Amino acid sequence: MPITISDLLHDAVPYALPLQHRFRGITVREGVLLRGPSGWGEFAPFDDYSPRGCALWLAAAAEAAFGTWPEPLRDRVPVNAIIPALPAADAGSLARRAVLEHGCSTLKVKVAAIGEVLADDEARLVAVRDAADTALRSLGRSEPALLRIDANGGWSAEDAERALRRLSAYDLEYVEQPCPTVDEILELRASTEVPIALDESVRFADPRALEAADIVILKVAPLGGVAAALALAREWGGPVVVSGALDSAVGLSAGLALAAALSGEPPACGLGTGVLLARDVVSEPRVPQDGYLDVGRVAPDLDALMAARDLLGDDRARWWKQRVVDAWESGGEELIAAL
Repeated sequence: MPITISDLLHDAVPYALPLQHRFRGITVREGVLLRGPSGWGEFAPFDDYSPRGCALWLAAAAEAAFGTWPEPLRDRVPVNAIIPALPAADAGSLARRAVLEHGCSTLKVKVAAIGEVLADDEARLVAVRDAADTALRSLGRSEPALLRIDANGGWSAEDAERALRRLSAYDLEYVEQPCPTVDEILELRASTEVPIALDESVRFADPRALEAADIVILKVAPLGGVAAALALAREWGGPVVVSGALDSAVGLSAGLALAAALSGEPPACGLGTGVLLARDVVSEPRVPQDGYLDVGRVAPDLDALMAARDLLGDDRARWWKQRVVDAWESGGEELIAAL
């Protein structure tokens, strides 16, 4: 039987989850959980997504709730910690906790935030490098932490070149989405030896994006599901890093399913964002243990889900359900029919 919009909305639960720190300009993460015969899926596009862009997120949620995922090749995957655009002292404290409490030796640091200057990014990176390496040494580990930076397209090619000349001194594994356009990234490639990972450019299907990338960042929801993301990984054939979108524990399970299906041992995945949530839709947030997360579907806990629903409020709950309808009408129906 074809999936209908009524099927999607029948057990839909909009939710709100407070964050530990401001991230991507928000302090509360919102979305909708959908339930189907396969389990739970998450529809949580950020507010700036168009209905057409939201259609891909809806397809990913429907795949999780009504479809199937590939057979896993491993039962756990390594993850990186994520350090938001915080003052240096706070960033260093988070880095130390990431190593000592969660076992993460790879850390992704946000840079190029609105209202900040390069000196802020450098101070944050210095603090993270020092705190993470010191914490690793305290555990008897001599290897330094792996540091990644993510600019979210916040630099021009000229700004990125200047920034990477300074920030590369801190031994970067790669820079993620340094510029907003492929033209700027191609220009940057000629002036930096720092590997470039592309996220947004790949998502928006510029045919030159894969040529510009050294590494491809794969996010299940914006790509339309685990199967679609896995197909892109195989088409690309080069290094990939699976990442998330500040997901709840339910949404993280889709990213973990993708990482578990990749051939070869995946590098640390950007799925350690559970530590950024003050509350989750499960009673125990899904946070890294010894630098790993276990693979498997997650069902919300009733009490936690009801608390997250009540925090959202009636007006936003209606807005989110209408957003599901808008995504369905803007291409979601066709995408879901093809699952």
